[in-house]
Amino acid sequence: MRKKIAQSLLRLFGWKVIPHPGKQPEGSIICVAPHTSNYDFPLGLLYSWAAGFDSGFLMKSDWFFFPLGPIFRALGGIPVNRKERTQTVERLQEQLRQKGQIHLAITPEGTRSRGEKWKSGFYHIAVAAGLPIELAVIDYGKKELGIFEVFYPTGDIEQDLATIRSRYDKSQAKYPEQFTP
Repeated sequence: MRKKIAQSLLRLFGWKVIPHPGKQPEGSIICVAPHTSNYDFPLGLLYSWAAGFDSGFLMKSDWFFFPLGPIFRALGGIPVNRKERTQTVERLQEQLRQKGQIHLAITPEGTRSRGEKWKSGFYHIAVAAGLPIELAVIDYGKKELGIFEVFYPTGDIEQDLATIRSRYDKSQAKYPEQFTP
């Protein structure tokens, strides 16, 4: 029921779901970009429901106040305190181990504002947990969203991040001037 409702809502709003490029892995880190708007969250949530899988997601801890905190947690939200950056990757690795194989959506830009470069935590978590990275896009220019590639990290972080980043070159953010290169 949830799947059909989400598919209908996305169609109603004019969004096309990109078909998954193959069999979805049992667990993954989902790299979601570009991320420049609060609209990205409900669209991403609708996509995961429409595609028929549950995904956890990282979100700034400031959003986890009552009454939103319990709702975000129930939807799979994991609060991240960006001021205390220590041990975030290690803490998330432990949570992944405890929960088993799950999908965890992370925006590599780390914020809706333009930054200098992407953050690499999503990559480190994937490598440490032995998970592939599913590349997901919310393209406002084409009104398409979904996972378009499954990327297996090689361990060469610089090359892998450059490759992953290049896959988003033609994607259009809601606010293109805020997209972190």
